Amino acid sequence: MASALATLCGQAYGAKEHGMMGVYLQRSWIVLFLTALILLPVFFFTTPLLNLLGQDESIAEVAGTISLWSIPVMFAFIVSFTCQTFLQSQSKNTIIAFLAAFSIIIHGFLSWLLTMKYKFGIAGAMISTSLAYWIPNIGQLIFVTCGWCPETWKGFSFLAFQDLWPVVKLSLSAGAMLCLELWYNSILVLLTGNMKNAEVEIDALSICLNINGWEMMISLGFMAAASVRVSNELGKGSAKAAKFSIVVTVLTSLAIGSFLFVFFLIFRERLAYIFTDNKEVAAAVGDLAPLLSISILLNSVQPVLSGVAIGAGWQSIVAYVNICCYYIIGIPVGIVLGNVIHWQVKGIWMGMLFGTLIQTIVLIIITYKTNWDEQVVVARNRINRWSKVESTDQETERKLIGK
Repeated sequence: MASALATLCGQAYGAKEHGMMGVYLQRSWIVLFLTALILLPVFFFTTPLLNLLGQDESIAEVAGTISLWSIPVMFAFIVSFTCQTFLQSQSKNTIIAFLAAFSIIIHGFLSWLLTMKYKFGIAGAMISTSLAYWIPNIGQLIFVTCGWCPETWKGFSFLAFQDLWPVVKLSLSAGAMLCLELWYNSILVLLTGNMKNAEVEIDALSICLNINGWEMMISLGFMAAASVRVSNELGKGSAKAAKFSIVVTVLTSLAIGSFLFVFFLIFRERLAYIFTDNKEVAAAVGDLAPLLSISILLNSVQPVLSGVAIGAGWQSIVAYVNICCYYIIGIPVGIVLGNVIHWQVKGIWMGMLFGTLIQTIVLIIITYKTNWDEQVVVARNRINRWSKVESTDQETERKLIGK
């Protein structure tokens, strides 16, 4: 949901409507905090929910414990994602990189201290994760609010509580778009939990998804770059620069993805020994390596196109595309291949990769067919509409303060 802020702040910064950005940030905090409160019951009742879905009882119990410890992390995400988006929209990336590096150091040290030295297990791992998020978050808040963003942060304002509905709508569209993608991988794990030899299959799949997650960080970097550049250029009114940014980010990410595609095909099960010494699990990872490689190749393009959608404000359109490609096509095909044809995990993953392929093709067509000159007009209309509201609200605030 925080990606809605990328659309609003990115286009406002490109249009030099800097004063609007701080209010957008505060409105996003309000919307996301209320959303987090609504989601709390899911975290409290994870175990019974997973049991209802037919998940293995031991897995459901562990997931429920992790879910409870994840609550502080969820609230940390509100500050982390919104502040990062706010700063990225202004190309203030150095502070984000510095705090991210600091977070890794903290996380590594605390994980060793609490899990290896003091043997706190899952609780220690989750405490270290929470602290690794919250300590850098404090740094981000200080940077944003204490003078390092003078043009875009004008202080806390009660204007943040006004005109929230447009932010809610865009945030819900953005949340639907990205959650449908994230849940897609989670459903893959759920579906494999009911299969024969589920423990080995899930261990192998978890290793593959971990490796895929490492590579995904590269793609998410390009996704952020695409959303910032596209939104900034649309805000400036330059359709040509927006199109050039799209081509550069997609081709660069694809080149890296192609290299990693070959790399993982070559090393296959040998990579599994980074995570485990179980030969059965390593063999299962080697069996899944071709699918992992294809997934990495697709992930080098698809997230970048999602970044383009965020920059242009197409979140609702992509949400519908995700529903059709992932949940109407990908999951049913995966269930048929995995459970009916009995290809097990490979069958489910193949079906879901098919859904991702269709989604990527659709996004390429949408991006290619888009009239970017019209998108400049759409962005300008959005900025003008919101800036007029801001001007009126700020005038009202000044009068109230004067009284």
